[in-house]
Amino acid sequence: MEFSLFAHMERLSPDQPHEKLYEEFIALCKMADEAGMRAVWTGEHHGMDFTIAPNPLMSLVDIAHHTKNVRLGTGTVVAPFWHPIKLAGETAAADLMTGGRIELGIARGAYSYEYERMMPGMDAWDAGQRMREIAPLLPRLWAGDCDHDGEYFKFPATTSAPKPVQPGGPPIWIAARDPNSHEFGVQNGFNIQVTPLWQGMHEIETLMGRFEDACANHEGPRPKIMLLHHTYVGSDDDDLGQAARDLSRFYNYFGAWFQNKRPVRQGLIQTLTDEEMAANTMMAPENLARDLTVGTPDGVTERLKRYEDLGYDEYSFWIDSGMSFERKRASLARFIDDVMPKFQ
Repeated sequence: MEFSLFAHMERLSPDQPHEKLYEEFIALCKMADEAGMRAVWTGEHHGMDFTIAPNPLMSLVDIAHHTKNVRLGTGTVVAPFWHPIKLAGETAAADLMTGGRIELGIARGAYSYEYERMMPGMDAWDAGQRMREIAPLLPRLWAGDCDHDGEYFKFPATTSAPKPVQPGGPPIWIAARDPNSHEFGVQNGFNIQVTPLWQGMHEIETLMGRFEDACANHEGPRPKIMLLHHTYVGSDDDDLGQAARDLSRFYNYFGAWFQNKRPVRQGLIQTLTDEEMAANTMMAPENLARDLTVGTPDGVTERLKRYEDLGYDEYSFWIDSGMSFERKRASLARFIDDVMPKFQ
């Protein structure tokens, strides 16, 4: 099982300078590269200081200038916000600029907050259908002279300009949850990204089962599957307790953004009270300590071995958490020094 880092800029209050947050983001990416992680992943989000990532390809091109070997992945672009010709061309350009290091993760998106601003009137179903039309067009556009007459897009013969460096184009990954998404990705020869969020080992097993079922119905080569999970490697019980409280806060805010009911001002959602967070028992610290990949180096290693035994090809260390840069860096360092060597 290989390892990667999943990271964004995240801003919790107006007193945090964007410049400083970006320096810290780059520092974490450099740690991943120097440690020999396979890839760095970063996503696409709009108008949200909770996750600052308006164009992941732009970020990845810059990360390439600060790193040497790590692969550079979008985790993920929100497909319905892109025209397929634009996405094919910009991805190919990024591949050219990075010396062939780009991997393209694609999703339908999740936040209605973003849908109503970027594509008013679009819902999750429509977003998923757009994604299913766009993704298979990308290899055809990279190959060249692709024409298309679909439900959402129509264009005469078009070729990506420039062409990507990698033969056939960058590897494509599909964010999948339901069985149909797994089936779509595998049947098209795409790799699969899964994110069980806070739902624990049962969901991790369920998602692998859906992938295996899709592969059983596919005659081509078996694609890869990546597990993205919140991770914290702690130094002692007190440190782990603080991490669980921080992750509980993160998921309370994640839920508030997802529900899209609270006022947003200057990119920051209205502050949640301690009482509101305490009332959300699903996101209680003790539950997240149980269901996320949180523990001492030995405890995290044991969990990762279980994921590896299930068949996951890659584990992505999701570092977004609302924690300070110092705590993120310390946790990632323990993962690099005390966990990764046990898998080499």
